[in-house]
Amino acid sequence: MAVPQTLADCELLLNDYSTMNTGFPSLGESGTDDFFIEPGNYEALTDMDEKNAYIWSNEPVLSDFQWQSTYKVVFVSNQILAVLETLPQKSGNDYKKVFGAAHFYRAFAFHQIAEVFCLPYEESKASAASGIPIRTRPSLEGNSLRSDLKTSYEQIIADYKIAAANLPVAENKKGRPARAAAYAALARVYLGMQHYEEAYKYADSCLRLQARLIDFNTLNASDEFPIQRFNTEVLFPATTGYSDLMQYYYARVSPELYESYADADLRKTIFFEPSYTDVSTYSITASYDNYPSGIFIGLTTSEAYLIRAEAAARLGRNTVALDDLNTLLKNRMETAAFQAVTADDPLALLRIILLERRKELVARGRRWADLKRLNMDSRFARELTRRVNGKTFTLKPGSLNYAVLIPQKVIDLTGMEQNKR
Repeated sequence: MAVPQTLADCELLLNDYSTMNTGFPSLGESGTDDFFIEPGNYEALTDMDEKNAYIWSNEPVLSDFQWQSTYKVVFVSNQILAVLETLPQKSGNDYKKVFGAAHFYRAFAFHQIAEVFCLPYEESKASAASGIPIRTRPSLEGNSLRSDLKTSYEQIIADYKIAAANLPVAENKKGRPARAAAYAALARVYLGMQHYEEAYKYADSCLRLQARLIDFNTLNASDEFPIQRFNTEVLFPATTGYSDLMQYYYARVSPELYESYADADLRKTIFFEPSYTDVSTYSITASYDNYPSGIFIGLTTSEAYLIRAEAAARLGRNTVALDDLNTLLKNRMETAAFQAVTADDPLALLRIILLERRKELVARGRRWADLKRLNMDSRFARELTRRVNGKTFTLKPGSLNYAVLIPQKVIDLTGMEQNKR
């Protein structure tokens, strides 16, 4: 046992993979339209928070684990930064790497909380909308209070930019971020904010450093989980905590989504397989963590390609958008069957990219955030429905339920404002 006080101590804290790379919130993804749960399996679930999230219930969130484990990443990051402040020498590659990584992890944790527990970012409303508690010191004193959403995103962006300026181009530790991961994270944040020029710029910066994709023709669809952990596409690995609802044995891909894959699309057999209990439904085997219990929510080159493609399409750069889309699809389709996508109409191209984004990023923790931002555009808004035990539940575009309730224990201990219903 030791009190962290050296650069080596900080490095060891960052190496705690189970704390720094896992345990992030999954309650948002529990409410998406990418999957469904068989009635018998729904009844068998023991986690009431997940059951309530699945039907967008207004019942209080009982467990604080997902909130607490994410803010533990913030605490450790702040602890590292506090130690770094006391060091006599604040320079050198090792110092910069640790300094940049601590800012990266803090930003990643803040962003996960914001995407699940806040409403979507709207520039005109962000200064008045409720954001997240921003803790930048390791002190446990003082109650946490929610900042506004604009300030919250300014903090996330500032942390990621510091990370990008300090992280190395290459990192040999598989759980740790390098510079391309910071660029990809900034692209993800700006896409969610609908700042497409910045999203394009940072996705482009990421792909200039790391652009490798897995050729799905090289994967074995008969493997239980065909995609290897820490594969060549992964820029930063991260997963949610254990999710009973989303695990391989229960979650079934939405028939609408499954049918959207062409027969020659290798994702149809790599991402899914007939379920053991009902071969007319399909279990999800798309885990980039090669494990079924949580959701991979990390950063990948495939997501960066899709961000640059979408941003390019929205900015009128159709040639870039098509190039990125076809680069991805060439690595996802049977080689002999691949035909490049062509689209002259900008809206048609954008619709294709958004569909491919959904198909590519299934079970990757992006759908909840995508639904929130796309619902602000009437061309892409969707009303979601579930039918459970003879009752129909609905989530309308723009619903306040797109901000998951903060765990009741957190509200009781801090007195912070709960999300409105």
